Amino acid sequence: MKNKVAIQGAKGSNHHMVVNALFGESKALLECMSFTELADAILEDKVDMGVMAIENTIAGSIIPNYALLDEYNLHITGEYYLNIHHHLMALDNQGIEDIEEVWSHPMALLQCKKFFKNHKHIKLVEDVDTALVAQRISNQRLPKIAAIAPKMAADLFNLTVLADDIQTIKDNATRFVILSKDKPALNEKEVNKASFKFQLNHKRGSLATLLNVLSDCKMNLTKIQSLPVIETPWKYSFFVDVTFSEFADYQKAVSLIEIMAEDFKILGAYKNGRG
Repeated sequence: MKNKVAIQGAKGSNHHMVVNALFGESKALLECMSFTELADAILEDKVDMGVMAIENTIAGSIIPNYALLDEYNLHITGEYYLNIHHHLMALDNQGIEDIEEVWSHPMALLQCKKFFKNHKHIKLVEDVDTALVAQRISNQRLPKIAAIAPKMAADLFNLTVLADDIQTIKDNATRFVILSKDKPALNEKEVNKASFKFQLNHKRGSLATLLNVLSDCKMNLTKIQSLPVIETPWKYSFFVDVTFSEFADYQKAVSLIEIMAEDFKILGAYKNGRG
């Protein structure tokens, strides 16, 4: 296994920024162009771990990534919340008035839509990754094309920032999870958050009963997300995040859910990234 971490996207992306924040700038990267490729890299021991975006304060849950966690039996070992800043960048000696097209990830374009209402001459073009577009503009010396990407990408690829913080909603954050193939040893003194997956039968009140049990065990529910069970129409899996103060309360909650729920899985127990 290589001392490397898998990210979705290229160097200069938000995923790369999270790796730098958690592990330092010297950490080796494996750049993956899809989340499935990232999950495969973890499962095939190409990396020690992976960093994956899981939800955003504006866009909500990244639903396919919950399914990947479950399908690949990946373990959440930690999390990180990154404030998202979108910057407009292009080759030197150009102004916004010179730009004809802006290329970026669809989510970045959507989150900056209001800015471009004042620049109607610019065509917005969807692409696979924010930082990868910045790299392409730099490598191919593409004039009149700009990228929306983190400022880190402008520094890496020697682009000029034409406009800072062009996102419509300034308070925009993404939650990232750190993933591993193997279940890590738990530090009971540090662990204060957990992610579960389970199914319930169609009995009336079954979800409410289970949530009441979590409350009785002093679990604070911070997230609940449902996904359809593909093989069984109209049946759903639930993905739940909880925080807690005492590890013994967590253990009690787990022992009860194991009895009450079907296909129960602990996706991870880790330290709350929000303190």
